[in-house]
Amino acid sequence: MSSPLVPRPEVAPPGPWAFPAPEEHVLSNGVRVLVHDLPGQYVLSLRVVVPISLAAEPAGLEGIASMTSRLLDEGTSRHEAEEFAELMERHGMVLGAGVSDGGLLVDVDVPQRHLATASALVTEALADAVFPEAEVRRILRNRLAEIEQERASSAHRAAREVARTLWAPGERAALPTGGTPETIGALTREQVLAFHASAVGPEGATVVLAGDLGGVDVHGVLESTLGGWHAPGHVPSPRPTAPRPADDRARVVVVDRPGSVQTEIAVAVPGPDRSTPHGWAPHPVLSFVLGGSPSARIDAVLREEKGYTYGIRSSFRPRVAGGSFVTSGSVRSEVTGDAVEILLGILDRARDGFTDAELRTGVDYVAKTAPGRYATADAVADESAALALEGLPTDFSTRTLRDVAALDLDALDAAYRRVATGGWSVVLVGDAARVVPDLEGRVAGPVTTVAV
Repeated sequence: MSSPLVPRPEVAPPGPWAFPAPEEHVLSNGVRVLVHDLPGQYVLSLRVVVPISLAAEPAGLEGIASMTSRLLDEGTSRHEAEEFAELMERHGMVLGAGVSDGGLLVDVDVPQRHLATASALVTEALADAVFPEAEVRRILRNRLAEIEQERASSAHRAAREVARTLWAPGERAALPTGGTPETIGALTREQVLAFHASAVGPEGATVVLAGDLGGVDVHGVLESTLGGWHAPGHVPSPRPTAPRPADDRARVVVVDRPGSVQTEIAVAVPGPDRSTPHGWAPHPVLSFVLGGSPSARIDAVLREEKGYTYGIRSSFRPRVAGGSFVTSGSVRSEVTGDAVEILLGILDRARDGFTDAELRTGVDYVAKTAPGRYATADAVADESAALALEGLPTDFSTRTLRDVAALDLDALDAAYRRVATGGWSVVLVGDAARVVPDLEGRVAGPVTTVAV
């Protein structure tokens, strides 16, 4: 006997979603604490954010902040480097540290039961690192080798040249965060010690903790560890300012890589940070519509129609202050000129406006994938730490998603026109002997060739 047909249920659109709101308190030493209780997330994510403006690095020692961050867990007055590493391994910890244009971030993922140990070790690394001479020399050698590896990567080399082309000479943003061979080669242990003593301290710092915190005395653990962090020589860093764009940024730079069968393309203009008074909501939608998927404007032509590339992506890249809009990817060498002409044409014509279908596709992607993007404790902690570093309110992500859902074409078009003014910085990494002649008549402005 057959079963009666059951009507197919209607699929309702998802309801509004909010970024997990933190509980906030302050430790006795003034450190701000943001706690996200996420039931079921038993691996906790701990983040410590220390404001440091890279522009405040001593001239000629650019990269010292990055090297200092890499050395924090390489030995303290209580534990030598190997002992420190063994303690982390024994307690299931994963610790990392790095810097951005506006701050130092120390991140730890640790099982819930070992939170106290992890917090104590992080405090020790921040407050009591001793920077052994042997470890300093090793880390500096590693960075110099890393720079050579980056030179061998077309994408890294393009990113470095974009920074040098887009930003004015003398701006810290024009140099790699991790420094150059000249600046890294000049560093000494004494300079690292002095920088740590003056730049790394609790004033203005924020601690973020995310995960299942049921039964955990969060305030007690953090107060007994990070609450005891003091740095008498700490001089709080000034808030970063947006880097000045270069006057001659609207040009084409070809980085010569003889014999290359591909050309790495990077096209950039200055862009906003997430605190823009015009609102951040249009920018992730623009990134998706222009170069966020195989169906986006750029890939629809250069990948699907022309077959020139596996994919070219566009994204707004906010800094703590200022930012950029970058489109990048690789194409076959023999189609470089045509690809660049088509790409610049797509970016320029987008100033004429977007369609209702593009708006809806972009809005749906950004708004409806948010729960998945923030489904884990580490993703929540990373976003919360970024908001703290950028000086944004804790409900910024929720409000931005609400604004995304309400976005209209006028706001989307206006946001793009404010950024895409036509003064593109174009960097090509490839075989100059093939690329440069192919650009003739296809690009405006001067073409400069530099060595790899």
